[in-house]
Amino acid sequence: MPKSERPRAPRQVTGKWLALALALLVQAVFVAVLIFSVHWQNRRPEPISAELYAPPPSKAPVAEQQLAPPPIPTPQPAPQPAPEPVPPKPSAVLPPEPKVEKPDTRSADIALKARQEEERRKKAEALRREEEKRIRAQQEAAERQKLDEKKKLDAKQAEARVRQQRETEAMRAQAENEGEARAKADRDAQARAQQTSQRAKAEADWIRSIQAKVRGNVTVPPDMPGNPEAIFEVVQLPTGEIIDAKLTKSSGVRAYDDAVQRAIVKSSPLPRPDRPDLFQRSLTLKFRPTD
Repeated sequence: MPKSERPRAPRQVTGKWLALALALLVQAVFVAVLIFSVHWQNRRPEPISAELYAPPPSKAPVAEQQLAPPPIPTPQPAPQPAPEPVPPKPSAVLPPEPKVEKPDTRSADIALKARQEEERRKKAEALRREEEKRIRAQQEAAERQKLDEKKKLDAKQAEARVRQQRETEAMRAQAENEGEARAKADRDAQARAQQTSQRAKAEADWIRSIQAKVRGNVTVPPDMPGNPEAIFEVVQLPTGEIIDAKLTKSSGVRAYDDAVQRAIVKSSPLPRPDRPDLFQRSLTLKFRPTD
């Protein structure tokens, strides 16, 4: 509970306590005076001493004194002890009775209300402290939860950064690998193209050498019109020996076709390639009269 909301004791409580204190003080003074007066009245009186003397002789005439017989001494009574003084009787007037003041019910009610108010204030204060404690515990729990969530979020972000970095590195490595693969593929393609080109060139050179040998054995007919082309399929052994020579396309001149076929058979064995891997069992050979 805030300080501004704390209940204040009524101002009448101070006056009540003051009145009660004054009443107790007056009663204490009255009792003290009463005790002092009773003690003073009962105080023992001081003893009084008194001395007794015989009366003096009377002065008679000398004659009478001479004629009168001598006086007979009378016995003196034994001295009696002085009577003890009787203490004075206490006065019949009784001391006034102490005035008993009636309890101030109003002051008691005020005190009771003050106590109840104080108890309510203490209970309210205890409840306020408990509420503050509960709120503080809730705030601490919320802060801990927020801190845990922040830690989890930071961990997730760190994990995401690591994963992204790994993915980036993997993509970079993949790109590099792909680049290397493309470069290698290009080099391989170039090498293959170069090999193909070289093979084709070597094969073409081998075919030309065969054609040159066959042309040297061809007898062209004298009345050969134009420059027709005859195509033969030649089957050979690795040694170059011809197994078969078959016409696949005629030049249109039977005499020229027969002359080329005879020349192919006559050219056996055919020239072998410079590289063994260029050997082909079946060859397609083209011939023209003017080549």
